[in-house]
Parts: sequence; C-alpha cells; structure tokens
Amino acid sequence: MKGNKQKLFWGIIILIGLANTLQAIFTELIYDEAYYWYFSKQLDWGYFDHPPMVAAMIALGNLFFKGTLGVRIIGILSTLGAYVLIWNTVSKTHKKHHIGAFFVLLSSMTLLNAYGFFTLPDTPLLFFTALLFYLLKSFFKGPNWGLSIALGLVMAALMYSKYHAVLVIVGVLVGVPSLLKNKYAWAAVGVSLVAYSPHLYWLYSNDFVSVAYHLFERPNRAYDFFDFGLGYFINLVAIFGFCFPYIYKTLFSEPRDTALKKSLFGVIVTVLLFFFISSFNRRIQTQWMVVICIPAALLVFEALMANPKLKRKLWISGWINIFLIVFLRIGLVYEPLLPISYEAHGNKAWTTALKEVVGDHKVVFENSYRNAPMYAFYTGGDTYSLNAIDYRQNQYNIDGSETAVLGEKVAYITKDSVSGINNIPTDFSFEKAKAVPYYGTWISSFKPYSQLKIVLIQAKDNSLVFELQNPYSFQIPVQEIRFGLAFLNEYKQFQYLSEFEAIELVSKKTGTVATNNLNKIVMPGETVTLKGKYHLKDSDLSMGYYKLSISANSMPFLLGANSHKLATWNLN
Repeated sequence: MKGNKQKLFWGIIILIGLANTLQAIFTELIYDEAYYWYFSKQLDWGYFDHPPMVAAMIALGNLFFKGTLGVRIIGILSTLGAYVLIWNTVSKTHKKHHIGAFFVLLSSMTLLNAYGFFTLPDTPLLFFTALLFYLLKSFFKGPNWGLSIALGLVMAALMYSKYHAVLVIVGVLVGVPSLLKNKYAWAAVGVSLVAYSPHLYWLYSNDFVSVAYHLFERPNRAYDFFDFGLGYFINLVAIFGFCFPYIYKTLFSEPRDTALKKSLFGVIVTVLLFFFISSFNRRIQTQWMVVICIPAALLVFEALMANPKLKRKLWISGWINIFLIVFLRIGLVYEPLLPISYEAHGNKAWTTALKEVVGDHKVVFENSYRNAPMYAFYTGGDTYSLNAIDYRQNQYNIDGSETAVLGEKVAYITKDSVSGINNIPTDFSFEKAKAVPYYGTWISSFKPYSQLKIVLIQAKDNSLVFELQNPYSFQIPVQEIRFGLAFLNEYKQFQYLSEFEAIELVSKKTGTVATNNLNKIVMPGETVTLKGKYHLKDSDLSMGYYKLSISANSMPFLLGANSHKLATWNLN
C-alpha cells in the first residue's frame, strides 16, 4: 500500500479516532463503565465479575487524562489497533482498492462501532482477538518458538479480558483440530497458563467467588421463548444490522481453503453454537457474541473483494447502518434527539443534586453497585453499596470497601420512601434520570457488619446449626445481630425471608446449648456456633432453595451465605 492509498487508510483511521475521542469526552459514563472505573481504583489480579484487563486499561488511561476520556482513551486506541490488525491480517495485495468498503464494513457493525468509545471488557477482548488472528496468520505458514510465546501471551491476555475468551481459543481448535498435534501450539498453551496463573491464584484465594456465582448462585428464571429463544436470533441480527443477511450468507457459503479461514470459521461456529445452546437456559445478551465481529470482518472482507455484487450490497446496507448509528451516537450526547432516555443521560445531574444535599458526607446505596461508583466518579465522594438479601453479589462484597464507611455518619440511599432501617420515614429525596425518585436517611454510625461470615453446619427437623465468624478487628455482641432464613424458588430468585423463632449459643466443647445463651461477645477472628429454631411452613416447602442471612443494628438482611437445596434439609 503506497502513496495516496496509504494516506487514505491512515486518514480514515485518524478521522475515526478523532470522532471516537470527541464522543468519549461528551458522552457521560454508562453504569458498567463506572463500575469498572471503580475496579481501577484498586488494581488487583481479579474482580468479582470479570478478570482485570478492563480495570488495567482504565487505570492506564487515567494516568494521562481525567474524566470520561481517561476512562475511555485506551479503549479508543485498542479499537483503532484492532482495525489495523484486521487490515494487516488480510493477505490480498489488491485490498488497497477496497479501503472504503473495509471501513464501511467495520463501521456498520453496531457493537464494534460502540466499543470504539465505550470501555468495557469486550473492548480488550476484541483487540486481542484481532491480534490472535494476526499472529495465527504467520503461525500457520511456519510455526516457531517465538510465535508460540507470542500466541501464549495473547491467549492469556484474552482470558484476562473476559472469561468468554475461552470460546475463541476453543473455536480455533475446532476449526483446525490438527493443532492438537502441534508441539508449538502446546507450548503456546503452556505459556498462556503460566501468564494466567496470577488470576488463577486470585480465584483460589477468593474461594473461586466469580466462578461460584456465575455457575451456581446467579438467579435465573423459567424458559421464555420470546426472550430466550427468539431473543437469541434477534441478537444475531442486531450485531450486523441491515448487513446481516449478506454477512451470514457469506460466512456459511464461502470456501474455507486455508487454515486461517478454518480457524476464523471455527470461532464463529463455536460462539454461535455455545450461546444457542445456552439460550435454552437463560437470556443471551448481544455483547456476549460480539467477538464474532473480528473473524466475520476478515472472512467477509476477503469475499467482497472478489464479489462486486456482495460489495455493492454491503456498501448500501452498511451505509444505512452507519447513518442510524451516527444518529444514535449524537443522541447519546444530545438527549432530546432520542425518544427514550439512555443510561448515559442525566448522571451528572442526579449526582450533583445528591451532592448538594449530603455535602462531604459519605454515601451508602442500598442494592446498587451501579449508583455507588457513578456517584463517586462524578463527585469524588466516598461511596459503598450495601447488598441486601434480595439483590446480587458484586465487587463490594469482597473488596473490603465497607471499612471506609464503617462507624461513619452516612447518607443511606434507597428506592423506598420508607427506609428498611426500622421502617422509619426517610429524611430527604432526589430524582435520578427519567424522574425516578430515590430517598435518603441519615445514619449517625453505620455498622452493617456485612463481612460477618455465616456457614450452615446442619439443617435437621426444626433447627439449624451454623457458625458465625467475626473477621473484624473489634468485638461484636451477638445480641446486635438478627438471624433469618431466605427462601428462593427453583431458579434461585429471592421470594421472602423469615426470622428464626429462637437463637441459642452452642458450646463447642459439649455441643449443647450454652448456659450464658446469647450474652456472648464474638472476639476478632473468633467463630461461634449457633442453633436456630425454625418450623418449616407449607409455603417454605414449595421453595427450591434456602440460605442463611443476618442483619446487624437493624440494617437490612444481607447477602453472603451460600444457597442450599431445600431437599437437603433433613426432615423426619
């Protein structure tokens, strides 16, 4: 690529980069970005919901810029890098005559376009997928130890980006199974495992909390064809917009006459098949499949260079997509343009309004790992999310962030006009985006003790024996704590909570009820054994699962304990 063609290519790259930079500056953060920004404030080898790559990207960007651009700048550069890698992976020498079609194809892919300025776990996933295929192009021509090491590091980087990356790696093997006999491929796997070992150790140190939640504790719901099955196929259309019939037809009809093409197609089939099977169990989100955009772009671009009719169809449908995407992107900045309010709208306004009420006091949000980091990002205030039994676990459950607000005067924010704290009226209110009301209560000394650990030992007849562990550096009276049983349906959706009828302290030496009953102080690091009395009701017996829950100082009952099948409750 020489002369004017080279200038045209890099000119378009610069133009896209400038457009995405302006979009990043003037578009407010979305909630997931605020959550990952919160990750970046405390760098680690892992986080509750995702591996650490997105946090590292944001932390790096914040070294150079503040505000939304700091969160997004590395994502912008990685997307441009992915475009360049895709271009350089294509071998055809006459590709320089199709530069316009190349950028129309990429820019028309809806989520690939969006990840040009949003920074989410899929952003590095897309970049490292493009880098993987760029290296595989050379690997298939002539493998060597240098390429093995490079591929191993890239595979580790993929897994550091998002757990879904395993589908990319497996997909390459599906497309080219002969790699299983290749010593250089196995060397790459070894390098990747060594490079990924810090995250594996982090998982081990944190009791595989991410794996346990996503595989076993995450609530689901009954199968819904329109949301699960039909929703899957709608997502397939949404990824490519009006280009979808031409792209899918090309992907499944073009010959796969090289190892690289086979690996590209293997990834596409693996991802689509995995999430098709998954759609029988849960609703599939569009971004989970966005990684197919990289192999699809490579295969379709090669095909359109040899097929003028396909090129013309994609040119027309691609520009329709681009016009719609540009309209939506302008609407992200200028809210009145869109008929609905998006989550990037109004965040500065509601955080500023709340800041005016609470001043410099710390803010605790009940059941919102989304609102807490958003408020912290735009105001610089200290925040925390207290996760009640009817919510989901998240990073605030494991990172020790409760310490910053423990014992402090805080503004406690809920969605209810009557606070969950002793059901007392709230002290103030404010509106979030879409005029959604929120309510606040002042707490003079915030002590939820959310890090207390409660572990079931035995459930038999009308009683449960369990352990209570105090991980804090101070003592806690048992009398400050209430104990309850949460009942979940067969899909692990919270239904209701019932408090124990009575609680007794059990002597560790004799296994009998202690004489001092509950006049017990749990010392730092100490574990005590308790026995709770509870008679199962008919409504309880219709549930699928149950879990223990605690409430300290009249705060809401909290998450923390694992769920257990009701069938494991030993009844005589």
